[in-house]
Amino acid sequence: MTTPAEALSAQAAKLPPEERMEVVERILDSLDQPDAALDALWAKEADDRLTAYRRGEIKAVALSEVVAKYQVNVKRA
Repeated sequence: MTTPAEALSAQAAKLPPEERMEVVERILDSLDQPDAALDALWAKEADDRLTAYRRGEIKAVALSEVVAKYQVNVKRA
């Protein structure tokens, strides 16, 4: 980490948790730039999955099952 980044990190560590989260969100937002090629790949993937679902090649799982699965894993950690 560079000296300016270390200094900024030290300053951020002194902020209350809510303000630190706001800083993190702003930094992450600054990194989240649109990428048309990546968006096209994800659109194709979504379309392929929907087509496979409609053909009966894959099955859907209820959101509640997915959430329950990960809540159990979090509790074990």
